[in-house]
Amino acid sequence: MKRDLTPLFAPRSVAVVGASADPSKWGNVLARGALRGAHRRSVFLVNRAGGEILGAPAYPSLEDLPESPELVVVSVPAAQFEHVVEEALGVGAKAIVAVSAGFGERDEKGRDVEVAVAERVRVAGAVMLGPNCLGVFDASEELDLGWSALPAGPIALVSQSGNLALELARLAVAADLGFSRFASLGNQADLVAADLVDSLAVHEPTRVIALYLEDFRDGRALVAAAARATVAGTPVLLLSGGGTSAGARAARSHTGALVSNVRAVGAACRAAGIVQVATPKQLVDAAQALLSPGRPKGRRVAVYADGGGHGVVASDVLAAAGLELPRLSESTEVALRAHLPDTASVINPVDFAGGGEQGLASYADVGRLLLEADEIDAVLLTGYFGGYGVDTPALADEELAAAGSLADAAAETGGTLVVHTTYAASPTAAALRRGGVPVYGDVESAVAALALLAGRASAGEPLTPADVDLPPLEPPAPGYAEARAFLADVGVPLTASRSVTTREEALGAGSELGYPVALKAGELLHKSEGGGVVLGLADASDLAEAFDELTARLGPHVLSVERMAPLEDGVELIVGAQRDPRFGAVVLIGLGGVYAEILDDVAVALAPIDEPTAERLIRSLRAAPLLDGARG
Repeated sequence: MKRDLTPLFAPRSVAVVGASADPSKWGNVLARGALRGAHRRSVFLVNRAGGEILGAPAYPSLEDLPESPELVVVSVPAAQFEHVVEEALGVGAKAIVAVSAGFGERDEKGRDVEVAVAERVRVAGAVMLGPNCLGVFDASEELDLGWSALPAGPIALVSQSGNLALELARLAVAADLGFSRFASLGNQADLVAADLVDSLAVHEPTRVIALYLEDFRDGRALVAAAARATVAGTPVLLLSGGGTSAGARAARSHTGALVSNVRAVGAACRAAGIVQVATPKQLVDAAQALLSPGRPKGRRVAVYADGGGHGVVASDVLAAAGLELPRLSESTEVALRAHLPDTASVINPVDFAGGGEQGLASYADVGRLLLEADEIDAVLLTGYFGGYGVDTPALADEELAAAGSLADAAAETGGTLVVHTTYAASPTAAALRRGGVPVYGDVESAVAALALLAGRASAGEPLTPADVDLPPLEPPAPGYAEARAFLADVGVPLTASRSVTTREEALGAGSELGYPVALKAGELLHKSEGGGVVLGLADASDLAEAFDELTARLGPHVLSVERMAPLEDGVELIVGAQRDPRFGAVVLIGLGGVYAEILDDVAVALAPIDEPTAERLIRSLRAAPLLDGARG
């Protein structure tokens, strides 16, 4: 059930418990932020000492306030936290921002406290952000209850890290972007990421949702919420932490996170249509691309540059990203020559060869022609444009005019234009961004933006887990033979096998099953590395020798004699499943055999999956061409 977060982001009144006159304390930061919105709502500061803080009266407790606060911000020591929350609920608060720390991120006792508090909040019909969070922000509501004021804009940021949010804010400002809302999740004792995504998906000022998560909590709910947002036209970006063993350790100490397998996270992103990124810069770069109006219909890119080197490098980077650089049509080449000097090259990439210096308007003219070309889906301008006005101030106005015309061309044609400039912080770059054109300071980021836009154009709707009504199954007893029996019972085809403990039983099984057979020490997890599997035993003599060797080395063991599958014309694959702590059951398929873990060619999806999804998984393997036959 979707939860109403209006009291959290648009409260009629706010109380800050733990407000302080000391500028070095969180209570002071929160009090100053709350008072900045005093013209929009009632603001109350609460401090046991009373008196006055920042020119406003301080009340000893929430019960002393002249009216019931809709939102209560709690910034008190951990020992006082439960009492303050109880008091807030008692006076009718509908939302709580728990800045207080020292709970689940510290130890099990702290986790028990936050779980109990969250339950009381839910029973009261309220919501709680945190604990161990850094506040909340809403630009249109002028609600600023966090570390620092954020610039207004179309990005909603939900983060488990306060400092990372500050870095993202700095990067966004450098890209002329801003934020509609910000929520610091903290330990997610009550509100989780899925709750925030559902709310933000219907928040009109929000056009992109950006997430930094270490613990996904209800992963399936997050997948469903992100898929709904994506289908509704609000892209979701994810930067996740804890993907390595070192990162997982850091995440546990940071927010008490129970981290998910990196493959499960990737599967969840694919299922929900989430754009997954690896760094804060990539997140902001992707947001800038997705906020632009351009949506290419294909992967055909035209490059134009004011220097041959930039065009060559951009062409290589585009090709490596799986984008195409088609030859321009004869009519397009003829039209281009009318705007460029004779020395210019009008093949793709287009090289101005000094044409820019003869008139900066040519950048807009050439850009419009390429955007209108039927043989092109997107355009990349790369190189020096943006630097003319910086290095030669007399050209500043002319360059700004050309930038405006170029942005107009992209808007009027409905085409996709991305710019790479070595002067990404220049006034010209800012003018392009204001006009809806993504601008990047390195060609790799510009190409990544094009690849992202092209990929989303062809991706279709998210492929959420199949809606299949599956009957409940009792899990099998532990053991290799028991697992085989369980799989056979649910319809998985398996080769015939027999469990044996003596040489005589093994030889009898071989005779019954027919040769060739395999002999396996079923209870070994990694049978090849442990020397617990022998394949291709052609007759009784081979089987007897293998049995003696295995039992001598491993000791008494229940072994499995199995009929060999015919592999002469096949490709060995591995199929498996596991249960992720946050996303539940996931299935995997990959290249199998002794090289399975070495080559690590595996595709993963959230279960259950249907037949089309299964085929898509198989086709995504690097080894997929082998399944269709290669070299005869």
